[in-house]
Amino acid sequence: MTLTDDRGFPAALAAALAVPFEDDEHSWVDFEPYPAFEAAEDTAWWFRLWTGNKEVDGGQFRVFGMNGAGGYAAFWLVRPGRPVTEQPVVFLGSEGETGVVARDLGDLLWLLAGGYGPAEAACPDPSGDWTPRANPEITAIAERFAPDRRRSPEAVIEAAAREFPDFEDTVSELCR
Repeated sequence: MTLTDDRGFPAALAAALAVPFEDDEHSWVDFEPYPAFEAAEDTAWWFRLWTGNKEVDGGQFRVFGMNGAGGYAAFWLVRPGRPVTEQPVVFLGSEGETGVVARDLGDLLWLLAGGYGPAEAACPDPSGDWTPRANPEITAIAERFAPDRRRSPEAVIEAAAREFPDFEDTVSELCR
């Protein structure tokens, strides 16, 4: 896939990521958005470390944020010829966790609106201590940019996993 060097966010993503992911009491999701897509050189550096493979460059990912443990949220550029907004969203955790969390930007907006971040979608809390908190500001953004895509976070995650069941294997094949 040919990409330009443009690292600016699409308008819908910029609007959603401008909403704070924490309040005065606590963070509602463990997510720290970047101000723009990560530079290709930076993606290559961490992806080589993450996979242990000096031959890969992570060019199939457009990273837009991370969680507090160092896991990355990215668009996975797997649909040739389609814009980044139509690519699936994935999470690549600091301990090797992986998951496709949304089929595209529209689904990501509804995932965020429902109170989930990429890490929460890919790695559910086994203790059950975390409870999603819907975000009205992001809901308004999702209604503006993806009004016909409304669905629950669980439905977004399920549809993404169903469409891309081999993501973990694909990433594992790159690891050394």
